[in-house]
Amino acid sequence: MLTHLNPSPLPPARVVILGARGFIARELAAALRAASIEVQAISSQEIDLSEPSAAGRLQSLLRADDAVVMTSALTPDKGKDTATLMKNLRMAEQVALALAARPTGHFVYISSDAVYDWRQPLISEETAPSATDLYSLMHIAREQILTAAAAAAKVPCCILRPCAIYGAGDSHNGYGPNRFIRSALADGKIRLFGAGDETRDHVFIGDVVAVLALALGHRSTGVLNAVSGASISFGELARRVAGLVGPTDKPVAIESAPRSGPVTHRHFDPTALLRSFPLHRPTSLEFGLQKTWREMTIGR
Repeated sequence: MLTHLNPSPLPPARVVILGARGFIARELAAALRAASIEVQAISSQEIDLSEPSAAGRLQSLLRADDAVVMTSALTPDKGKDTATLMKNLRMAEQVALALAARPTGHFVYISSDAVYDWRQPLISEETAPSATDLYSLMHIAREQILTAAAAAAKVPCCILRPCAIYGAGDSHNGYGPNRFIRSALADGKIRLFGAGDETRDHVFIGDVVAVLALALGHRSTGVLNAVSGASISFGELARRVAGLVGPTDKPVAIESAPRSGPVTHRHFDPTALLRSFPLHRPTSLEFGLQKTWREMTIGR
């Protein structure tokens, strides 16, 4: 559960978003601007956070009343090797150096549910992080680097750990809602691993942005999982997508591909989220899928 330094939300003077071209960053920037909050979104084209000069360049842009949101990360589709790990860690190092030199009013790091062992069936904020690959190790290490730097600089720090995010603007096309809808629209089929028995929590991008906006308004500190609190099997998810797309576009076949790993189940306890933000209501999967599908079909 988070601690709120602002009992009632107050708009930040300015929000600096690192990783401007990413899915979360784009959606967050749009929502903040719609609320008339000043945003400075910085992409890797402007400041490459993995370069040694990044700390100085970022420091020169920061103000004492800024809220900084770090979404920058090389995701697994960009590489799962040691070189990618080290580049991600250098990003955290440069941001930490910038915070040390120019403390800000608030810092939020967008981490990932990958910090939790994928064999854990029920997860809450009390679940201890455990690295199972280089990507999870990266987020665990970056959380510690950035938390320590913020503490030393006396900058209030919030860590958000979203589970699998879906929405029309996502470019990663990971196994789940985004890939299923795109495949159903483009090919008239959805391919599952095995029978799709694994259960997962999928959170709508609008919910992640809403939680982020609340955390910024409250100047929240601590760790929070950004989740829906409702898990579903990939098989049932595929059937829902097929039922959504098929009647209006083309019949959708559900196919099975050989499974490469064991069947695992992952559920999240949303208690801390609902206690931190009692008025927040997670988007239902039905509504989220419909909105994603509609936005994906615009212009087709």
